Amino acid sequence: MNKLLFLDFDGVLHPSSPGIEPLFGRAQLLDKILHGIDIPIVISSSWRFTHSIKELQTKLPAMLAKCVVDITGAALMGKHPRHNEILRYLQNKGLTSDWRALDDSYWEFPSGCQELIRCNPNTGIAEKQILELQQWLST
Repeated sequence: MNKLLFLDFDGVLHPSSPGIEPLFGRAQLLDKILHGIDIPIVISSSWRFTHSIKELQTKLPAMLAKCVVDITGAALMGKHPRHNEILRYLQNKGLTSDWRALDDSYWEFPSGCQELIRCNPNTGIAEKQILELQQWLST
């Protein structure tokens, strides 16, 4: 079973509110954690609707960008849309991956979803999420 990381941008790689920090200001933290770890990343961010995968990769540090393999695809409506988009992606690709989602939109996931590494939208990825990610990567 392979590991797979689904990555949101707003509220993860930078705060959701504009002007607090530069866009992608926290991407270096994630890049540092994943340095030397071969983990595929699938972009689940809504940025996928307005940018190509190549454009999204250019916004990330080089090592992190190399890990990006795909985007989740079309949006789903209804209850827990981001979670369902991820499940649809896994099903369509025939994957049974051990996955995690770095995301601030907790309402887009079922309550208690163990695959969600929830970021604070006001700060983005921080020490708590880094520790959760490192623990998962080490198993």
